[in-house]
Amino acid sequence: METQMSSLGFLAPPPRVAQLPRETQQELYPRLRFQVFAGIFIGYAGFYLIRNNLPFVAKTFKDIGAMDETAIGAVGTCLLIAYGFSKFLMATLSDRANARYFMPLGLALSAIVNILVAFIPGILNYVGLMCVLMFINGWFQGMGWPPSGRVLVHWFSTNERGWKTSIWNCAHNVGGAGVGFLTAWGVQWFATEANDWRPAFWFPAVVALVVAAIAFWLIRDRPEALGLMPIEEWRDDPAKVAKVDDAIEGLSMWQILVRYVLKSRVIVLLAIANIFIYTLRYGVLYWVPLYLQETQHVDTKAGAMGFVLYEFAGIVGTLACGWVSDKVFKGYRTGAGLAFLIAVAVCVIAFWQVGQMDHAPLWLCYILIALIGGLIYGPVMLVGLQAIDLSPREVAGQSAGLTGLAGYLIGATGASLLVGWIIEHFGWDTAWGFLAAVAILTCAVMALVGKDEKAIIASHQSRATA
Repeated sequence: METQMSSLGFLAPPPRVAQLPRETQQELYPRLRFQVFAGIFIGYAGFYLIRNNLPFVAKTFKDIGAMDETAIGAVGTCLLIAYGFSKFLMATLSDRANARYFMPLGLALSAIVNILVAFIPGILNYVGLMCVLMFINGWFQGMGWPPSGRVLVHWFSTNERGWKTSIWNCAHNVGGAGVGFLTAWGVQWFATEANDWRPAFWFPAVVALVVAAIAFWLIRDRPEALGLMPIEEWRDDPAKVAKVDDAIEGLSMWQILVRYVLKSRVIVLLAIANIFIYTLRYGVLYWVPLYLQETQHVDTKAGAMGFVLYEFAGIVGTLACGWVSDKVFKGYRTGAGLAFLIAVAVCVIAFWQVGQMDHAPLWLCYILIALIGGLIYGPVMLVGLQAIDLSPREVAGQSAGLTGLAGYLIGATGASLLVGWIIEHFGWDTAWGFLAAVAILTCAVMALVGKDEKAIIASHQSRATA
């Protein structure tokens, strides 16, 4: 294992050092925990400043005849596919890399790609080149989540990790809001002509480079490298699964991936559940504005309001789900996730039935959309958290990466293509019936996850007390 780590060069994690006196640890631990959490929150928000700037200039591209809808969609799809694969594959490196270097490096490289997009002469004449650059951007974007998961595993123990992860997960909302402001300000302040789109890419990228430097300054890799005891000992809160340091000694990355991730029934079940969860998440998010416009006969602005309510409710739901999983279910993530998913299924079915009404009140549609958004984002967050909870922390990033890959590559794609095909050929009624069925299936899969989660926890506890 040490050989594999040393082969990473400057990315290799720092070695363990002798523990400091307990009094010193008690003084350092709270401050460092706040510091590293701030680092991954700010750093992850920075990735969203440069992840998907294209929609903000898509109309300009169309107006100047540079790209049509098909080309714009192709460019965006390249980024999404690259991100899904990278989130999984980069996790195999992140589990063995220094988070302090890994996350800022990915953010800086992504920022450089965005600057290249802005300054390569005549780039809009070469859609293929734009696709390649967005693919590379998506690949570097995959270096954000895995090191964050590593930090959360090493610095926060099981019974607090749900709440902390839910707060951290809001970084994508902060970054997602920030990119809108930065692209608008960039164009307003630095555009040299009417259709100058370049500041929408390079200005947020410059800010992201500053964020990368701040993240590097704040993040630390793991407590043991700073003379601190493992977090489970400091908080007297044992992990759900045993460490596998010795067991993976001498194994290749592929062997570790197969043994502890691909052959783990609970991780595979979580990946399947995430496919359904992402189908629900994006199946509603993608199609609600159009649904409201076509069935409620509202204008574009009122249709977009459904999108806005869905996203803002997601912040509240994420925080609530994290708190419930820690305080009510005492770290039993499936309990909280299943409760939220059952409520999602009820709300999706209710929304489906409201659509059958003549002149259904728009306010009722808005309420149900907000409820679905608030409820679905909790399980979205929990699946990644469960993956790192139910894996040895040495492979936590790979486990979370696999669930993310399944969600993006199959679930999000299915929500776009399959649901769109159903709407086109069978209508809205069938589409909502399909999503209701997916919601029920998700509950069934999560129930199986819960059974395995309880068995894993019981097995680890019995070994720990033996």
